[in-house]
Amino acid sequence: MKKLPGVLSFQRCMFPTDALFYNLYSGKDKTALPVIRHGIRGTQNINKTWSEKATEATVASAKRDEVSNIQTTDSAKLDVSANALSVQFDLRFIDLSDALFACAAGKGDSMDDIKTFRDNVAQFIDKAKNGKGIVEVACRYARNIANGRFLWRNRTIAESIQIRVDDSDEKSASGFSVTFNALDVPLNTFDNISEDEKKLADVIVKGLKGDRQARLRISARVDFGMQGPLEVFPSQNYLENKSRGFARSLYFVGGIPSKQEAHTIEYLGQAAIRDQKISNALRTIDTWYPGFENRNIPIPVEPNGASLDAQQFFRADNKSSGFRLMEKITDLDPDTEDGMFLLACIIRGGVYSGSDN
Repeated sequence: MKKLPGVLSFQRCMFPTDALFYNLYSGKDKTALPVIRHGIRGTQNINKTWSEKATEATVASAKRDEVSNIQTTDSAKLDVSANALSVQFDLRFIDLSDALFACAAGKGDSMDDIKTFRDNVAQFIDKAKNGKGIVEVACRYARNIANGRFLWRNRTIAESIQIRVDDSDEKSASGFSVTFNALDVPLNTFDNISEDEKKLADVIVKGLKGDRQARLRISARVDFGMQGPLEVFPSQNYLENKSRGFARSLYFVGGIPSKQEAHTIEYLGQAAIRDQKISNALRTIDTWYPGFENRNIPIPVEPNGASLDAQQFFRADNKSSGFRLMEKITDLDPDTEDGMFLLACIIRGGVYSGSDN
């Protein structure tokens, strides 16, 4: 197809919940870990070049408020008696056959073209469901669950992490349950998939093939090698036009407790990592992009290969982007590297419209 339909979008097929933070204590007790808002007095540490005429005397005589950095900020810390952090979320995948959300004619499109494209998408998905590529993609998702990539910064500072994955339906008779030592599972490679990872991938494949009972509950126990109020890291909020002196806003869920004492720290809701950030971590499986052999680091599945870490588009050319591959969907084998990338793009969802109309 020379160009994509004027209106084309796919709904995402991966649905994680927010990942909630809990304090873990000796035994099986746990409590919700809150975000707190408080004030701090820091120092100004801006990389500012002083005038060549500035002397030690003029720098030393800087006003006090230019040295101090008075802020209001949010933090999330373990309880004083906690000995570990628990992070928990549910995950399910929906039928790939339901991925195509909108496909309609734009300027210059004929209805025959639209029907043909719809048929091509359906054929690609049917081939994917019966091929090996879908299993490979699912194994890569499974690895990013097993290695705890979704914990982000909390993974980096952990001494040990245990990941447990169960059927999220407590009434289910499947008895599905696997456990991983996350720091022993590779973070940047997807070969040598373990038997437990394959079991997990099998549930994911079932969901993508339409099994509505294929649901997962992921629980991570994160030990930091110490006990007490250690800072942990939920998602941050982007705030436009922040008030002066407000440093950082953290993401939380649930209501804010009422009747809090004034002039002290303020307890907000339960700390959490956003579902969007969980999804980004799980789909960090793209090792098929041009230049991977020079970096050896997977990037999230994005149509243009966008990587926030590298601040670069790795697929922003006329050959390897998800948009160009979508145009070739008629001839694309879902078991090839390009085919698996396009399949993962469909699972991700997004707008692929061929015009601005």
